[in-house]
Amino acid sequence: MRLFLCLLLVLAVSSPRAWSDPATPRRANIILIVADGLGSGDLSCYGQTQFQTPNLDKLAAGGIRFNNYLAGGVADSPALASLVIGKDTSHLPGMDFSLTASDLTIAQLLKDSGYRTCLMGEWTLGDQNSVGAPWLRGFGEFEGYFDATDAQNPYPSSIWQYCPRFDTTENKMGIFNSRETIYKNADGKKNEYTSDLLTDWSINYIRNNQPQWFNHYRPFFLILHYPVPGNGNRVVPTDAPFSEESWPQSEKNRAAVIARLDGHIGQLLEQLNKFNQASNTVIFFTSDTPPQKGGGVDPKFFHENSSPDDLRVPLIVSWPGEIPAGQVSSLACSARDFLPTAASLAYLKPPKGIDGTSFSPALFGQNLK
Repeated sequence: MRLFLCLLLVLAVSSPRAWSDPATPRRANIILIVADGLGSGDLSCYGQTQFQTPNLDKLAAGGIRFNNYLAGGVADSPALASLVIGKDTSHLPGMDFSLTASDLTIAQLLKDSGYRTCLMGEWTLGDQNSVGAPWLRGFGEFEGYFDATDAQNPYPSSIWQYCPRFDTTENKMGIFNSRETIYKNADGKKNEYTSDLLTDWSINYIRNNQPQWFNHYRPFFLILHYPVPGNGNRVVPTDAPFSEESWPQSEKNRAAVIARLDGHIGQLLEQLNKFNQASNTVIFFTSDTPPQKGGGVDPKFFHENSSPDDLRVPLIVSWPGEIPAGQVSSLACSARDFLPTAASLAYLKPPKGIDGTSFSPALFGQNLK
């Protein structure tokens, strides 16, 4: 026995890694949840008083809430591009464009370092025939839409999928890359609401990709891009629980959509706890564009603390056990800062040539004024 222990000690000391490189810390999963057209004042944790958003309030209470965070812009493409490539919209080519082969996304950066990567929802930076297609810009899986019009369909009959799938013809695993029919909505049926579908798919992705010993605790990166509450006219399955309110119908609909979104966040948090991933997952919740007056909705009804041309939107970041709870920050930051912040949380250096700056120190209680 003594000889065996001595041999183990010799092997450990003689190993070239024994005294050189420290062990790499286990990296956290990163989830970026993006709501379309949501304003800070739409959430009760930001002071909205018409109704409550308890799950997002809980997320904010468990981490940090930013009061001076700006969306990337008012148009879908530049706003999303600012998030994923870390550039200011003034350095982007226009209102509607596709990413190029030289645009390095946060998904590519994380995937190249070992993360599994997935995008659920709207992608307006390149369709299936361009170099801006999500699978060419770092996403190992994609279930979603290539334009805002598609995304705003509340009961889609099909959705684009790029994902691993067993090919029965070839009798091996392959990649499915095409439109997939949503049979419950086929032929004009209205059984599966868009945001419900995206939530269910995201939960399945988290379940199937949770870091475990057999996959060497490989973390995942998920962007969940909701098309709600949106800007303009919207269809909702029900205006409950606000049906009896004396509000205009447009306000009832928007409130119902936001309450439904809040419920989806509750579902995601519940499943992360169920899969024992809550303490190993950083969640960013924000909006890609600020709310605009449309569909008969008065911005002041929900977000009295912001004007219609204000780019301020909510940003909540939570990582139980790591980010101190109950923080409120007035740090000036914006969508372009997400990429370098997420990179730093994954122990990576951001690419050169971006405009953003990491605000990760602020997450852990450091004042970056």
